[in-house]
Amino acid sequence: MLLETQHGRGRSPQSADEIRSRFAAALARFDPGAPILVLAHNDADGLCGAAILLRALARAGRPAQSRLVGRGENASSEAMRMELESRRIGGLIAVDLAVGAGELAAGVPAVVIDHHAPRGLPAAEVITGWGMDPVPTSSLLAWRAAGALADVDDLLWLAALGLVGDMAEASGFAEMDDARRRYSITALRTATTLINAPRRAAAGDASPALALLLRCGGPREIISGEHPETAQLVAAKAEVADELARARKVAPKVRGHVALIRFASPCQIHPLIAQAWRGRLKGQIVMAANTGFRPGWVHFAVRTARDLDLLAFLAERAPPGADENYGSGHRQATGGALRPSDWNAFVRGLGFDPEDEVPQ
Repeated sequence: MLLETQHGRGRSPQSADEIRSRFAAALARFDPGAPILVLAHNDADGLCGAAILLRALARAGRPAQSRLVGRGENASSEAMRMELESRRIGGLIAVDLAVGAGELAAGVPAVVIDHHAPRGLPAAEVITGWGMDPVPTSSLLAWRAAGALADVDDLLWLAALGLVGDMAEASGFAEMDDARRRYSITALRTATTLINAPRRAAAGDASPALALLLRCGGPREIISGEHPETAQLVAAKAEVADELARARKVAPKVRGHVALIRFASPCQIHPLIAQAWRGRLKGQIVMAANTGFRPGWVHFAVRTARDLDLLAFLAERAPPGADENYGSGHRQATGGALRPSDWNAFVRGLGFDPEDEVPQ
């Protein structure tokens, strides 16, 4: 895949050596007199990518800070840009936050590490898995890149957690095979579930998960309970499980080739509901809509078992007010957030009834 960046037209890096070379060249453009900010998504893939980079930067003696992008936030928003520009940082590494247009922060050199479908032409060095086969996750790309800073062989388990979290463990990556032998797939899966839990809970605070990833030596230490943060993750997992059990009782409503499951929950369970119904409604585009996740918004996840491009599906049906919160992700796993008026226009366009609209 080709992308136009401020450093010229280039392709997705095809080897670990090339990734390390490009990452090292990008870091050379950072201001050594100020800390590096690692900006990351708060799911397992983003958290693990951030943890790998933060630990590698520490080993290389490079001061660094972290900032997680959580509920209701978008790395491409004006609010985020203003926040980043107010910080005294020498460079920025964005992990698992998509590839968008322009600069994340004016005048700040940046590296974008991501595996989602690009949404624009960035002013940054881009290390993307998009266009590769199979597509490596952001955490795996981060692990490959971090080798330019230090020996990170002992951090392979973090990349494996990201692969498990993004359902890429069976994609054929040699690194995953190695991690399975070294750490056990059961421990990796259990740890991934815990790491993903706090961002799905009502509080949406993934900082305890990042703290564990920065401290622990492997997945078994995360699940052992020897650190207090694990208890927080276990409680979050139980909260999410209760909400998930309630939402699973909601029957889908089908119009044409779209199945809508609508419910209200303070937890981020709409992707889980969409994924669960995807296997049962193999001929449908499954849309799980959560009206209780964030006040003033309808958050929704879209999945399908069919060979369809869901990014194109949403793009063709975008309501007038759709913005950067709408229609990003993967070809068969996407979603977004819409204001009530835009949600109502969206579902009307899909053929649903007025009762499927929400109050404005």
